[in-house]
Amino acid sequence: MPGGQFHEESHIETPPLLRHWRGLGIWNLYFLAKFALLWGGFLDFHPLANLTFAAALLVPLPPVWLHRLRHIVAIPAGVALFYYDTWLPPASRLLTGAEEISKFSTDYLLELVQRFIDVPMIGAALVLLVAYLFLSQWLRATVFTVAALLYVALPSLPKPIVTQAIVHAAVNTPAQTAAQLATATPASDATAKAAPLPPTSANLEAHLQAFYKYEKTRKTAFPPITGHASPFDLLILNICSLSWADLEDVNLSNHPLFGKMDIIFDNFNSATSYSAPAGIRLLRASCGQEPHSALYKPPASGCFLLENLHELGFTTSLALNHDGKYGGYLDTLRTQGQLPAPTVKTAQLPRALNAFDGSPVWRDLDVLNAWWQQRQQTPAQREALFYNTITLHDGNRFIIPNGGSKRAEYQPRLQALLDDLSTFLAELERSGRPVVVLIVPEHGAALRGDRLQIAGLREIPSPDITHVPVLVKLIGVKTPHQGGPIQISDQSSFLALSEIVSRLRDGKAFSAPDFDWQALVKDLPKTERVSETDSSIVMFYQNSPYIRLGDSGWQEYPH
Repeated sequence: MPGGQFHEESHIETPPLLRHWRGLGIWNLYFLAKFALLWGGFLDFHPLANLTFAAALLVPLPPVWLHRLRHIVAIPAGVALFYYDTWLPPASRLLTGAEEISKFSTDYLLELVQRFIDVPMIGAALVLLVAYLFLSQWLRATVFTVAALLYVALPSLPKPIVTQAIVHAAVNTPAQTAAQLATATPASDATAKAAPLPPTSANLEAHLQAFYKYEKTRKTAFPPITGHASPFDLLILNICSLSWADLEDVNLSNHPLFGKMDIIFDNFNSATSYSAPAGIRLLRASCGQEPHSALYKPPASGCFLLENLHELGFTTSLALNHDGKYGGYLDTLRTQGQLPAPTVKTAQLPRALNAFDGSPVWRDLDVLNAWWQQRQQTPAQREALFYNTITLHDGNRFIIPNGGSKRAEYQPRLQALLDDLSTFLAELERSGRPVVVLIVPEHGAALRGDRLQIAGLREIPSPDITHVPVLVKLIGVKTPHQGGPIQISDQSSFLALSEIVSRLRDGKAFSAPDFDWQALVKDLPKTERVSETDSSIVMFYQNSPYIRLGDSGWQEYPH
């Protein structure tokens, strides 16, 4: 100890494991990209899954080779997590639909690929990459990434819902909450009152189950006809891919066909975004709305609209402007909707379009005229026709003179369809035969898309897709409706159509000299806006749309 001084050196060693914090590295860019998409409303972020993934990437691993191996193993996990965070259909849905997708024409597949290429999004990704590479020279990006993850993930529910839930818990005891849920009922035929409970996942789920329970109690009565029944025909024209939003997008909302109608439903909900479920729901219109899972099971007695008419003396028939083979549509419709085989020999008609799978699509006017010619030669006093058209289906192509095809834009196809329907209705009027015509779209075409799915994708039954124009025309009545169409502004669905058909079942509308049009539409059943596919449900609650994907919780539909 020179100079009498005492020097003590203390050495505090870092634990071996903590010497190997290496940060997230390139995975910072992965999470930053997610934050950007989340900020723009293009991502459904799962907080716990992302925190777990980041933690697995951050755990110190002393051997460099093990650290590098972890990055390699994390790649498929990161891809799967990114897909899980998107609004795309569940992977199981893609696997089950792979066989159907394989039947798409090459032209249609290329068109779909092009839709997924978003040039502005690619530009934004490039800017994000350059910014990250530049700033990472001076900043430890992992610190900011982890901080952002915690900020986003800790409030695991959207802030408005969390706030409302806290307020609700503060002012309601558990007993009061249970009582409110027990007494909360969906909209009835008399009124549509908003439930007072906040839109938590539990409350939304309880409201959905209350809706199903209430719908089970509803059914249209078709009493036997007493006295003389005036003969008439009923035509149900079921149109694939037509919504109010589509009409607005192509500026055809004011087509002359709409001015010729007697009744227009302004707020009709198709309840689904795919064809076969839409057809089943329409054919089972005489009962309340079922869950999607119940559509492929036998319904309660009296649910089949055409079967109810058959018991009243109507013969039933079916016609399509396509072969009905894709996805087993025709077989499904006949099995689940109690329909006969198609009667129109479409193979003898000239092909108008190539469908998205390369199969033929015939012109609507040709098919309807062929059915009408057959109908005039049959002795049946009353006939009910179910007609389905896919003229507007995504991916259809025009046939060109050299035998090839070209992309068929939606607007000219819709113009041709509406013109054909106008011409056909004029032909019915000239015949003098009494006819009730119901024009009922299956769902929209999703021309505009939204933040959850690109244009043309209909996995999620968004409000724009399921809000469809439903039209009613009575041909041959002695007292035609004067003025413009009767507008039904109440929230409606298939049960309202079944009720109209029941009120017209005796045909007196065509023989009575003073038919009461207001009585025909008075107090029609109202139905809440609940729409679903096998993987998602969209429901309106307190006038706002909410969505549930698979078994995940409810959240407000992104605008």
